[in-house]
Amino acid sequence: MIKIAILDDYANVALSSADWSILKGKADISVFNRHLSHDEAVSALKPFDVLCTVRERMSLPRSLFERLPNLKLVTIVGMSLPNLDTAAATDHGVIVCHSNFANPIFAGIANATPELTWGLLITTVRHMSVEDRRMRGGEWQSTVGTILAGRTLGLLGLGRIGKRMAVYGRAFDMNVIAWSQNLTDQTAVSVGARRVTKDELFHLSDVLSIHVVLSDRTRGLVTARELALMKPTSYLINTSRGPIVVEADLIAALQAGRIAGAGVDVFDVEPPPANHPFRSMDNVTISPHLGYVTHETLRAFYTDTLDGLVAFAEGKPIRVANPPALEHPKHRR
Repeated sequence: MIKIAILDDYANVALSSADWSILKGKADISVFNRHLSHDEAVSALKPFDVLCTVRERMSLPRSLFERLPNLKLVTIVGMSLPNLDTAAATDHGVIVCHSNFANPIFAGIANATPELTWGLLITTVRHMSVEDRRMRGGEWQSTVGTILAGRTLGLLGLGRIGKRMAVYGRAFDMNVIAWSQNLTDQTAVSVGARRVTKDELFHLSDVLSIHVVLSDRTRGLVTARELALMKPTSYLINTSRGPIVVEADLIAALQAGRIAGAGVDVFDVEPPPANHPFRSMDNVTISPHLGYVTHETLRAFYTDTLDGLVAFAEGKPIRVANPPALEHPKHRR
């Protein structure tokens, strides 16, 4: 019997998001609905053959693979996982099974993050989180919001999500500008945006929303220098990945009032510590990495994961991201 651990199922929806009965008699499934620290993971996950991850919720460094001798398979959502040490997985005979985004189950989920981003944007510029807290405490309004129509929406990145954000911005009668390393005038114009330089993006934007993929090239892309170019009345929205922005620089800019506020869905460390400054700052709206968290998206994630688990249980692993792991003694029959 294969022992499977479903990790970081914060909302307790994994088992209702796919038909796990297909593994009946083949696997014993356990669900972990809270984030495990490294030491907790070493202790709790030692008996398991398989770990099922959801995006980057669980970090899988070499030090973890070294201490999980029974582990044979890790399923990931995506083609790779930035916080998974693939070389270490291979060295320890752990197969990494990636997603099949060509599967029709993934159709239609592309709107999850841009819709959340637009909601976070409006919540931020209208100070709704502050007013919500005041209302729950028996108080009444105390802040003044900003109308979006006629303002400038700046998009750092104009890929799939950025393009959708451009459509939303135009629907709200905003002027849309964009920049990324490889952006062309033609691509920008195709979605009603105008390509500008990086410095112009930060200087001209009333609301700047980040939509680039985290990579070596984008890590620390937004620093104190870029934030200093922004208007004191402007807002920054980040639903991409935390490390794209130098977090300490953003905190300093917000505390000094160099920008009006920020909407943040992603953090350097997730979950952030209980004493993180964002948790107590009234000019920051925070959410717990909800960009992709919808019923439709998680249904696609877990259905895709289940395909890989069934193949593994039948002795025929599919979508293997690290084929050399298949040659490890763990998988010899």
